[in-house]
Amino acid sequence: MSIRLDKPFQTLNDDNVAKLSGNLGVFQLADDKDKIVYIGYAGGKSLFGLRGEVDACKHMQGASQFRVEVNMSYLTRYQELLMVYISDYDRVPLHNDEQQTRQLGKLSPG
Repeated sequence: MSIRLDKPFQTLNDDNVAKLSGNLGVFQLADDKDKIVYIGYAGGKSLFGLRGEVDACKHMQGASQFRVEVNMSYLTRYQELLMVYISDYDRVPLHNDEQQTRQLGKLSPG
């Protein structure tokens, strides 16, 4: 299993978002060139799980695609995805808050 979320992106539209489950997990939003602009998660307090969280973000500037991963360890996986992104680009995605990284460790994925 790869540490990266490598599932194919889907078009961010009402039809595709409506097909999402109400499960817990993580998601990434990307622009039309597959550049990740936001990493998020659906946790225990998320209304309608992944469907609700992705739906709430679908109008985010620059976001035209998404991918999800159902994961009960959503917070750990979310932090892991942020660490991988920071390792690759030395910053957080465009719409993530830099403050979210204060207690993150360092990863050096291959």
